Amino acid sequence: MKQVLIVDDQADLRKLLRWSLDEFEDRLELHEASNGTAALEKAEEVKPDLVLLDVMMPGELNGLQVCRRLRDMPVLQGTRVVLLSARAQATDIQEGMAAGADAYMVKPFSPQRLIETVQRLLPDL
Repeated sequence: MKQVLIVDDQADLRKLLRWSLDEFEDRLELHEASNGTAALEKAEEVKPDLVLLDVMMPGELNGLQVCRRLRDMPVLQGTRVVLLSARAQATDIQEGMAAGADAYMVKPFSPQRLIETVQRLLPDL
């Protein structure tokens, strides 16, 4: 079973992401965190195969900082990261990819696009 960590400060968006991935319920175990600090703690605990990570979160760490820290953790070198953001400028996307993201999705996005991205990053799903 693949481990997926959903990180967003908005509970409604976490719920939407869960719902979007419902068709994989027998192949994915979903975990949640509501801020960057909690995300890093949960990532160390569950060692996710994929992290769906909001860029703009309140608190000490934003999504870009979390992404960089995930990339610095040897145990998570194989973890795939999808950044989720309303920021859609080319420079925003470049900054996200430079932070170590495997994909960058601009909000709002369709559940189908999320599913396609997850399947591309976890091909053995």
